[in-house]
Order: sequence, then structure tokens, then C-alpha cells
Amino acid sequence: MTSDAATTVSVMDVGGTHVTAAQVEVAAGGLSLGPSFREPLDSAAGTDEFVAALVRCAGRLPGPAARHWTIALPGPFDYERGIGRYQGVGKFDALHGFDLRTALTDRLPGRPTLGFCNDADAFAYGEWQAGAARGHRTVAGLTLGTGVGSCFLREGGIVRQGPGIPPGGRIDLMEYQGRPLEETVSRRALRRAYAQDAGAQQEAGRSGEPDVREIAERARAGDGVAARVLTNAFHALGQALGPMLAAFAPDILVIGGSIATSWDLVAPPLREGIAGARHGDGRTVVAAAQLDWRAPLLGAAYLAATPVLAEAASRT
Repeated sequence: MTSDAATTVSVMDVGGTHVTAAQVEVAAGGLSLGPSFREPLDSAAGTDEFVAALVRCAGRLPGPAARHWTIALPGPFDYERGIGRYQGVGKFDALHGFDLRTALTDRLPGRPTLGFCNDADAFAYGEWQAGAARGHRTVAGLTLGTGVGSCFLREGGIVRQGPGIPPGGRIDLMEYQGRPLEETVSRRALRRAYAQDAGAQQEAGRSGEPDVREIAERARAGDGVAARVLTNAFHALGQALGPMLAAFAPDILVIGGSIATSWDLVAPPLREGIAGARHGDGRTVVAAAQLDWRAPLLGAAYLAATPVLAEAASRT
């Protein structure tokens, strides 16, 4: 931390289905999550609807208007300039080329200053500071949800290149069997695979295509198609990660995000895929995140209060 005095930081975490705002106390002794509020968010929303959801969520925090916000959100995004670079990634298409910093500054009470960081970086720092990765020297963090996010830490610094590190540290740029990895492991990929495998088009017309949580519930209830879809996807993820983990050799791989909440269904095929694909001593611990939705909020606050790390995290 930058000093022994406690600092209260206002943060937001933007995901594909929701945005969460919170106040976090950052002190030498650690991070403490204060009041937090969540608003639904549609990744296909237009810019006005998107900005309105963030402003609404921020406005629910108690006390005077924040003078500064740190906002964690997925890439591709120009974190230094606050401009979306989403194109052909299946989420936030309306934000491509959109100046989110200016739009939010004009709408948030008190016209605060804004900082942006990658949500997977924030997740990894949160787990490293206060969760499953606490005390580990080298960490690989992976978030599974609307997309696939990643972050690699060594001695508390972000690693974006080197052995085992995908281009720019972005696992979403990796391919599996000639296709982008997110075409196999992501919310939309799992929903599509289940609909196709189950012949669920008629069902989708009646009640809506089942989401990942419902697919997981069906797998636990004995739905063979649901179980097969999840097993295939996470075994494939393990195969893609295996060589990378062997080269980077992190102490721990922490998996978070909405999909990872079904850890009982994720972990076995993931670990099997990693074991079958990697070459090495296999010492990396594969663990579920301990802080769930809190991790990126705590990590964003840590980055906001640690300027050197914040500067590193803003690089694209």
C-alpha cells in the first residue's frame, strides 16, 4: 500500500449481465468491502442504456458523491483513454469507439475523475490480496462468464509477455482447434452448444434458451446433454491451458466469474484436461475463487490505491 492511513475508494465492476458499485477501505492491514449495490446490465444495450445503468448503480452508494471512481470492465478497451474497442466479440458492441470516460463524467454527480482497469486484472489482485491466491508468488487468474478474462501476476506485478503468456496476457486471444477459445468456453458458447445438442430450439421459443446456471442445474439433475456440454467445454479449456501453465508455472490458477460458481461441474473436466495436455511437474494448484463477486471490487480498489500497479494495469 502507499501509506498506513486508510483510504476509502469508490469502485464499479462492469460485467456482461450486471454492474456493481461499492466503497472499499484500503489500509496497510488489508481491504475491507463496504456498502455495495448491483444493477442489471445487458451487454447488447445501447450507449444511453449502458451509461444510465452505471450512473444508477453509482447513485445508490450512501454519503457524498465520490470525487474519483475506478471502474473495472472487460477488454478490449482503451483503459488509458476510457474508450471502448469492442468489435466482433459478442458483447458491448455499441461501445466500440465510444468515449465512456466523458459520458460518465458528464452524468455522475460532482463530475468525478475516472480511472479504468481490466476486470480480470482486478479479479486477480483481489484474490491475491484477500482470497485464494493470498501468499502465492506467481498467480494465474481466469474469469469465466460472458467472455474469458485472464491475468498473470509475479511478485505482485502484472506479466503480459514471456514463457506461457498469451499475446498481451489475454487468454481470449487463444484458439482451440482452430477457433477462438471463447467459441468453446463462454456463456454464449455453452448456451449455443446446449441448444444445438439438445435440439432445444422449440423449448427456447417457449421459455427462453436456458442460461448456464440452468444448464448446470439440469446436469446435476441427470440431464446427460447438459453434463456432456459442460464436460466437453471445460475439458477443452484445460487442454488449452495445460501447455501455458507448464511454461509459466504459477503457484496457483484461480478460476472465477459467473460460470465458475458451478465449480463441482467445472473442476473435474478442467483438471483432467490440464493434466492430459501439460508437460511438467504439475505443481500448480487449481482452485476456485474465494471472494466471488467481491474480488474485482477489492482488486480495483487496490489498484486505485497503488499508483504504480494502476499504471501497469492500464496498459493495453
